[in-house]
Amino acid sequence: QLELVESGGGLVQPGGSLRISCVVSGFTLDYYAIGWFRQAPGTEREGVSCISRSGSITNYADSVKGRFTISKTNANNTVYLQMNSLEPEDSAVYYCAVGMACDSQSGMRPFHWGQGTQVTVSS
Repeated sequence: QLELVESGGGLVQPGGSLRISCVVSGFTLDYYAIGWFRQAPGTEREGVSCISRSGSITNYADSVKGRFTISKTNANNTVYLQMNSLEPEDSAVYYCAVGMACDSQSGMRPFHWGQGTQVTVSS
């Protein structure tokens, strides 16, 4: 059974940094791609970033390029999203998800989700 558990969300001031984590079980990170998505109140869920099974391919939404970095540690079954220079517009529930592949241009199509972690950027 696939399971994804996010953690590390919280309240941070504008310009600050936060790292959120996604621990997976029921599969290994060299078998599926992993993506981060977010959803703010009243908006549709949007793709933020993804990383391929090999880790050699990543994708970022234009709104987070240069500020966010996705990485993973296969040995710990954990995927990270390092978020720097955070803005109030980054406030959302952040979800990790599983997909078959991560494309550097088009991102990832998810088929299984975690429960999400809240990130709030506010002074």
